[in-house]
Amino acid sequence: MPNKGRRVKQRDGQQEDEHDVPIKQMKVVNGSAPLCFDSPRDFFQSLISPVGLDEFFQQYWEQKPLVLHRSDPHLASYYGSLFQLSDLKQLCARSLRYATDLNVCRCVDGKKKVLNKAGKVKFSQLKKDLEERRATIQLHQPQRFKDELWRIQERLECFFGSLVGSNIYITPEASQGLPPHYDDVEVLILQLEGQKHWRLYQPTVPLAREYSLEPEDRIGPPTHDFILQPGDLLYFPRGTIHQADTPAGVERSSHLTLSTYQNMSWGDFMLDVIPGCVFDCMRRDGEMRSGLPRNLLTAPSSGSDVNKRMSVFLRRLADALERDNHELRSTAMKRDFISHRLPPYLLEQAELEPAGKLPSLEDTVCIRFKEHLLLTVEPSQDNTDEATELVVFVLHSLKNKRETHMMGTPDDDDEDDDEEEEVVSQFQGLRFPSSHLAALEQLLRVDRVPAAQLQLLKDEDKLGLLLGLWSEGLLQVCQTP
Repeated sequence: MPNKGRRVKQRDGQQEDEHDVPIKQMKVVNGSAPLCFDSPRDFFQSLISPVGLDEFFQQYWEQKPLVLHRSDPHLASYYGSLFQLSDLKQLCARSLRYATDLNVCRCVDGKKKVLNKAGKVKFSQLKKDLEERRATIQLHQPQRFKDELWRIQERLECFFGSLVGSNIYITPEASQGLPPHYDDVEVLILQLEGQKHWRLYQPTVPLAREYSLEPEDRIGPPTHDFILQPGDLLYFPRGTIHQADTPAGVERSSHLTLSTYQNMSWGDFMLDVIPGCVFDCMRRDGEMRSGLPRNLLTAPSSGSDVNKRMSVFLRRLADALERDNHELRSTAMKRDFISHRLPPYLLEQAELEPAGKLPSLEDTVCIRFKEHLLLTVEPSQDNTDEATELVVFVLHSLKNKRETHMMGTPDDDDEDDDEEEEVVSQFQGLRFPSSHLAALEQLLRVDRVPAAQLQLLKDEDKLGLLLGLWSEGLLQVCQTP
């Protein structure tokens, strides 16, 4: 039976002194809230306390695991309230379905064995799976159902500027749900109930871009070996090989896995912004507009001459980026994030309506829901005979559905046509001429802007911008301080 004491082992298998390993003790001031939701930055700082933000991102983020052991009953009680087995019983009455909402699995002889039934989930069957088959229950995206998890993940999405998913794992004693594997996401583990024995291993693919199983005979000894208890937190980078089991003598373990930064690398960003850079460069560079060699697309291979020509163009592109301080335009990544992220926490339908009086040039105005709004600059998709022009879109997540967060795209047969048209219209965004970009950035950069001082030449353009944002519920007249 694993030692129930908290420890971390190094690669040589020797137990190190607690001062030599990344384990921190957390103290919570009596009477204070366990987590601070005042701002995304404050929230994440409170989540990883006592480690500071600078220390975390300089020493741990994408580099190595961090284990935080907390001996604080207040924090342990809060973690335990995030999800309990009784919550799962209530959710089963809401027609959860196997595979879509929940998996039942067990690690057998180093392999994952899925024990799902067909159709809807019955709690009596889940309880039998836990107690008799010693199976692990994996609930997908519980923030769809639990308000406090919605609150936590909304703050994290604002902090990282990236989607944040989650799973709940409930594992009975002396059992393991998944074999050793690594993920393509940055992972935060919050221990909610019971104890979980973790073993982490050196990555075979650092900062991996995909999920993969790793046979235990290939991964070597663990770099870290420890027990998490309620209130504890674990972080490890994508690519970290890991496995976890509930020790014997512990009735069950429940933990929350928070994951983020999937497809958020420099390479992903380059795939998004380079087409826009090429589009701009082609306007200035006649050689880039010259025709391809005949039959290049039908040839078996492109050949070294084509590679050399492409290298010349890429160097010119790099030089132009440095010389002209070119504004990089992310479109696909921004749209993917804004269209799939959580809406603001506990946002009511009435809050989506235009707020307050119609703005005029005599007013001072401010943006509402600034954390849930972003801009893209894209080529116009209008089918005209005129030259393609750039336009600005204002995108927001206010109308996103919390109930479908991180659940993928529903089947076409399940969508109502009217709802589909509304979603498509929403994510096309509010469209403005590119001349409005400076004024929009001005509104996002500062808290309050006198309408007359918006960075637009014509008063009619200023009023048009104000009316468009106000009608969408994104702008309001500020109260006089």
